[in-house]
Amino acid sequence: MLTVPDGVEVVASGERTGHLDSPPLLVVDAVAGFLDAHGIGSGPLAWQRVGDGQSNITYLIERDGASVVLRRGPRPPLPKSTHDMVREARIQKILGEHGVPVPEIIAVCEDESLLGVPFYLMSRVDGTVVTDTVPPHLSPADQRRATGEAVVDTLVALHGLDVSGGELASLGRPEGYLRRQVDRFRGLWEVNTTRDLPAVERIGDWLARNLPTSQAASVVHGDYRMGNLMFAPRAPARVLAILDWEMATLGDPLADLGYLTATWSEAGSPATPLELTPVTRSPGYPTRRRLAERYQSRTGLDLTPLPWYQTLALWKAAIFCEAIHTRWQRGERPHDTSFGPSLASGVPRLLERAGQYAGVSAAARR
Repeated sequence: MLTVPDGVEVVASGERTGHLDSPPLLVVDAVAGFLDAHGIGSGPLAWQRVGDGQSNITYLIERDGASVVLRRGPRPPLPKSTHDMVREARIQKILGEHGVPVPEIIAVCEDESLLGVPFYLMSRVDGTVVTDTVPPHLSPADQRRATGEAVVDTLVALHGLDVSGGELASLGRPEGYLRRQVDRFRGLWEVNTTRDLPAVERIGDWLARNLPTSQAASVVHGDYRMGNLMFAPRAPARVLAILDWEMATLGDPLADLGYLTATWSEAGSPATPLELTPVTRSPGYPTRRRLAERYQSRTGLDLTPLPWYQTLALWKAAIFCEAIHTRWQRGERPHDTSFGPSLASGVPRLLERAGQYAGVSAAARR
């Protein structure tokens, strides 16, 4: 039997939260009651936080007869239209029915009285997430190459879904996607910063003036990177699940490729706050160029405008990270002792790199 001590992150009972400076992320008796109501296992709970996400939070929950994963948003207050766990669960249910590798959605809780925010439960996938260490079965040179190829091939399959009808068509509105992205994130900067960084407006103006024409419409994951993929626990490299669908919608598929390649860690390139899977700096992993070439060979899309999408990816990331930095400054992330403070210099580095991609794109147009 597990005894859960009271703490800022997890409390055993909702009655034990009055003395806390901020609401807990997990209330054990509330989650146990929700599992009981849905017939998911029995007895006391064991919990373990999974990953170090800077946005939404994930826990492995275990009890007799059940091993499930709980996903919830951060503590309130939450920006409007973000961290929508109900929508994220719905997206995965629809995609799972179309053969996309995603965890099974088991139950969704829209009642905010339990944890303060909605949450959902999904199946536990027995696999490996690659971030800062290479698992032994994926360490040989041929498996490093195969890992990178699997990242691209999984993205190609996702982008190959027909989104012109049925439930997939309900996931978003691809027309005008790029324009809306630029306009939306320009507005987010204005309400999420306390400092003046002229590069944000300069790059935003450049993006707006140079919008490419979308060549296709597809499901866009929005945060597609190796750290959001779960690989099989044995060779050969194979993706078992794509995780973290909060940003998913319908739009331009090259937005995902731009994000993947712009954030892909590569030997000799400067580090940024989005270096979340640094292992790919090691020998044997494909370069950004090789990733793009493999994607192009399987989709037939023209990648001439790819630097524009890479600029968009890092510009958006800078704006998102600035919001995290501002929340940390305001004391809304009191236990963030490293990532939030690092963004004082990290956001300008992201903008500098975005500007470099914009320069490449501008040169290619001349």
